[in-house]
Amino acid sequence: QVQLVDSGGGLVQAGGSLKLACAASGRTVTFSTYAMGWFRQAPGKEREFVATINWSGSITFYADSVKGRFTISRDNAKNTGYLQMNSLKPEDTAVYYCAVGNSFSTRANNYDYWGQGTQVTVSS
Repeated sequence: QVQLVDSGGGLVQAGGSLKLACAASGRTVTFSTYAMGWFRQAPGKEREFVATINWSGSITFYADSVKGRFTISRDNAKNTGYLQMNSLKPEDTAVYYCAVGNSFSTRANNYDYWGQGTQVTVSS
């Protein structure tokens, strides 16, 4: 079992930046073997894919809506993943969730463990 804790959300003005973190505990020896993804869910909308990174950090993939503005990364020695968000827009407002799983995937159902979510609010 892997427990994930999301942090780093907050209120920021449009054009600003935030860096989210996803800290793993429990069976952390396996964290480095998992792919990691970030998803988000805005009020009244379905959860959507944001970014994913493979187990080693050598491969990343982004949703078109965040490409060029967000960067996903991980530090396996610290059992922690990150999402650097720059040039934030009001439409980025959502609860952001990290997740880990065996598949490098854009699909939420391919991830086995999820964080509790962290709120990101971007004001115009």
